[in-house]
Amino acid sequence: MPEVKIAAEARTEFGKGAARRSRREGKVPAVLYGHGTDTRHLSLPGHALMLALKTPNVLLRLEGLKNGSEIALPKAVQRDPVRGFLEHVDLILVRSGEKVTIEVPLRITGEIAPGDGMLNQQLVQIPVEADATKIPQGIDVDVEGMDIGDAVHASDLKLPQGVTLQVEPETLVLHVIAQQGGEPEEEEAAEGAPEAPEALAESEAGDRRSDEEQAG
Repeated sequence: MPEVKIAAEARTEFGKGAARRSRREGKVPAVLYGHGTDTRHLSLPGHALMLALKTPNVLLRLEGLKNGSEIALPKAVQRDPVRGFLEHVDLILVRSGEKVTIEVPLRITGEIAPGDGMLNQQLVQIPVEADATKIPQGIDVDVEGMDIGDAVHASDLKLPQGVTLQVEPETLVLHVIAQQGGEPEEEEAAEGAPEAPEALAESEAGDRRSDEEQAG
């Protein structure tokens, strides 16, 4: 996985006010921890960080730190719920050769067989263990020609060398199911619906005539 270089600055001011000032300057507050080190508070350039985070599980090479550059993996990203801009990022230190467990996106390729089947995807990402500097950006799942009843389980996935599953092999990833019917039933119900009110109307009309005859 390629690394993205990010200029990092030590952050000495804390609290909501300091965080707002940092964001006004186009920077994102962050914390860096791991390997038994003290937590470090950083400021990162917002635009460069936003672009980097478009790559799943991107590795960030943090430049400008006191002890030299460090490699970090985004662990948690907080965004503004309305406007979507970055508010805060948690980073964890990683080293080459170190194993990490991480969620990797599943990428669907191909088309299922034509007909009444539809793809029912149970998982959109899957946990795997991989070298921290060799995390796959995604795992392809080929559904070409799959028909109703066909399924893909975790054990069927083709993983890159050195990557291992962290779920049970029989875990269902996706399967092809029959499309739900129901339209004919709905049409029949719609067609039959007026009959009951009409019958009820006739019954009520008959009752009224009977009452009128008795009254007369």
